[in-house]
Amino acid sequence: MPHADVPSRLRSNARAMRRKLTDAELKFWNAVRAHRLDGLGFRRQMPILGYIADFACTEHRLIIEIDGSQHGERVAANDLKRTKELAEAGWTVLRFWNDEVLKDIDNVCLHILKVVDLDQQESAS
Repeated sequence: MPHADVPSRLRSNARAMRRKLTDAELKFWNAVRAHRLDGLGFRRQMPILGYIADFACTEHRLIIEIDGSQHGERVAANDLKRTKELAEAGWTVLRFWNDEVLKDIDNVCLHILKVVDLDQQESAS
């Protein structure tokens, strides 16, 4: 995937966020880093279309967002707008709550694999 021009402020914010992962983000990262999840390659805190995606698998154009309690009603509208823009650009966005990741990482990973498998089946037909 070719590199996109990323504003320096966005790039430095992403870099800083990589150093300050939440507990849930760290648990997810440890489950998927180094192609541990069925060979899928993920990048963390990746700038995409002016946003910073928590995790992105560029091969499948898949974004994983891990949300905490700060993603209440006020932020939900912004999340919907962001998800719509990313979807229009060909990305699939999956959202998980911190609690889901911390308590049930296996099912989170299983859900991701099912989505990737469905995507591959649709691409083949």
